[in-house]
Parts: sequence; C-alpha cells; structure tokens
Amino acid sequence: MTRNITIASRLREVLLNGHWIANTNYKEQIQNINWEQATQKVANLNTIAALTYHINYYLEGLLNAFENGKLEISDKYSFDLPPIIAEADWNKLVADFLNNSEKFANKVELMDDSYFDQPFIDEKYGTFLRNIEGVIEHSYYHLGQISLIKKMQTKN
Repeated sequence: MTRNITIASRLREVLLNGHWIANTNYKEQIQNINWEQATQKVANLNTIAALTYHINYYLEGLLNAFENGKLEISDKYSFDLPPIIAEADWNKLVADFLNNSEKFANKVELMDDSYFDQPFIDEKYGTFLRNIEGVIEHSYYHLGQISLIKKMQTKN
C-alpha cells in the first residue's frame, strides 16, 4: 500500500468511519447530538461545537493551502466559532466538517508519493507528510476531549 492510501485511510479512521484506535470517530460523536449538547459548557472545557469548529478550521485552511500554495490561517482564529443558537447552525457546522473531512482525505489519497516529502508552503513548516500527520494526531487529541465531554454531560 502506498503512503497516500495509508494516510488517507488514517484520516478517514479518525474523522469519518474508524473504530480501530479510539473505538469511535468524529462523525459518530457529532452526528448523534443536538445543538444544545454541542454548545453545553462543562466546567472550563471547550464545548463540542468549539472543538468541531477548531478541527474544521484547520481542515478548511489546509485544503485552501493545497489549492493555492498559501497558508492563510492562524492559530489565534482557530476557536472563533460563530454563534450557534439553533439546530440549523449546528447542522451546518457538522455538514461543513464532514464535507471538509472527506475532501481532505480524498485530496491526500490523490497525492503522488513524492509530494509527502516536499516542504509544506515554506520549509519552516516541515513537509507535507509532517503536516498531514499533525492533522491526524491533533484530531485524535480533540476527539478524546469530545468523548470525555459527552460522558461528563450525561453525568450532570
């Protein structure tokens, strides 16, 4: 199996349909809750909606970078979640997240193997491989938080 297929499979595992590593995935976690659960604050933790927005922010930003060769996102804006005040707002965020997840995995799947070793936008950011693997690791980190927040919500 080539790297592009392996890495795309790992992305789909955490974002869309896997159970091997965490026994769950984002799609499973975010599709079965309503907007009130998604925005419910638990202690001083981020909300599920904020974490979903956060990961989607990077997926969307990196997809744009893949297309135009410019990195136009900044960490300082990665939690700037627009207000979610109705089910439609949450459903749109979920749909955008799932759409960007599939686009991102598809884009990686189509990458030539040599692409992974090239510098990502600027050499200071490392290679494409390092950045894509970073998306996987970052996504698992926040998936764990979402899973725990959901468990904490049911205890209240």
